[in-house]
Amino acid sequence: MKTKNKAEFSQNFASGLVVFLVALPLCLGIALASGAPPLSGIIAGVIGGIVVGFISNSNISVSGPAAGLTAIVLTAITDLGAFELFLCAGIIAGLFQLVLGFVRAGSISNYFPNNVIEGMLAGIGIIIVLKQIPHALGFDGDNMSNETLFDNGINLNYFNDLFAAIHPGAIVITLISMGILLAWDKIPSLKKLKMLPGALVAVISGILLNQLFLATGSSLGISAEHLVTLPVPQTADDFKNLITLPSLNGFTNPQVWIVGATIAVVASIETLLCIEASDRLDSKRRITDTNLELKAQGVGNFLSSLIGGLPMTSVVVRSSANANAGATSKSSAIIHGVLLLVCVLSIPFILNLIPLATLAAVLILVGYKLAKPATFKHFWHNGKYQFIPFLATVLAVVFTDLLKGVGIGLLISVFYILQGNMKRAYYLSREKLNDTDDFTIKLAEEVSFLNKAAIKKTLKNVKPGSNVTIDARSTSYITTDVLEMIQDFANVRAKEDEIQVHLIGFKKSYKEYESDEDSHILVTHRRAM
Repeated sequence: MKTKNKAEFSQNFASGLVVFLVALPLCLGIALASGAPPLSGIIAGVIGGIVVGFISNSNISVSGPAAGLTAIVLTAITDLGAFELFLCAGIIAGLFQLVLGFVRAGSISNYFPNNVIEGMLAGIGIIIVLKQIPHALGFDGDNMSNETLFDNGINLNYFNDLFAAIHPGAIVITLISMGILLAWDKIPSLKKLKMLPGALVAVISGILLNQLFLATGSSLGISAEHLVTLPVPQTADDFKNLITLPSLNGFTNPQVWIVGATIAVVASIETLLCIEASDRLDSKRRITDTNLELKAQGVGNFLSSLIGGLPMTSVVVRSSANANAGATSKSSAIIHGVLLLVCVLSIPFILNLIPLATLAAVLILVGYKLAKPATFKHFWHNGKYQFIPFLATVLAVVFTDLLKGVGIGLLISVFYILQGNMKRAYYLSREKLNDTDDFTIKLAEEVSFLNKAAIKKTLKNVKPGSNVTIDARSTSYITTDVLEMIQDFANVRAKEDEIQVHLIGFKKSYKEYESDEDSHILVTHRRAM
């Protein structure tokens, strides 16, 4: 048992280390993009890893500052005029999320279709790859924080700047880092080194290579603007200033409460989406308690805001990196939070030597695994009703953002569900009706107003002199609209066109939740109801 626990700890330590390396620049980038102090992102990452990781029962999900909240946070800090007031909104958001968890609002995640969730993952994967290519080439005009591809529209000057700023040293380090990561993933003897993950070897190699380039005066040397940037506290006052406390005056400001409620709703939706995605990334397919997750996020946001951190959600990028690194339990997320805390406080000067090109190599492989061609082939082979919502979600996530993309995917899925529901009642084409004078229409178990159009079209296409049987023996519910339409067909149209109508299994009345004991079968009619 001890050997098994030791092996499990080794594996989760390795994956926690990988997530730490991925999360570090993301935490800083999101804080920068949000107009907040740099350490506020790190604080959120620490709380998201340790506190949320401890309370949640998700084995793969990793929480931290969310790119999807960046615009809300930036606008709120600007409108409120002080980061200290905004922290009150974060506390309020945490309390709202706790309430949502206790009222079991997490159950809405059960209604996210798998093709939409997979489409969201693939879309995020494409965005990760495309956004990391500039860092891999040595151009850092775009930060690593957002989960949106076109932040300010498509700017052709951006591509000119990109090609003009290509750095040979960054390309060399990217290629070597990627080679190490692929070797660690493919060579069996290297895969056994659980305590020495490929990402760590790639990062150490990137640091050593760049230091060698700089020491020898090579043009391949990467300057500070292309490295990780963490504040390095020198004195006790510097450490004290790392934490910003909320201003209690914010709790009397109605605008702060509105911001808090907005953050709670958006963060909860993003978290539930990411939890569904994380469960699908889990090789053991374990199911997360989404209501407990909302409570964990509530506690996390409350504590994070209490000590100067940004709001957080479960995050796809971190969670997918965690799954790809072989995480088997939530201890991996906790380890990543501990590493963030210890390393940022003790060795920030070493972390500041990490080339962004190395981290880009890690993220590019993570993105590829999320959007691998096999996923597209899988949904293509499942038919258009699975593939079209999947592809629409991918494109919408890439060209808009996560929430809008998922919303569009859900709408298209609902459209196909409604279309399928209408067809399931039955449907006969004009050609089939013209081929025979004697046919049966067997109604589904439930016939709602959604089926009215299909039934109406079929009855309209019945040619004069036909012999029609409408079988409702398996039907437990028929909406009044459809019943009246069948009555009109049998009592009016059928008489005029000499259509023989046989009605089988109809009840005297239909109630939506009527039991079998209460049902009464109508007498079979011929040409009349």
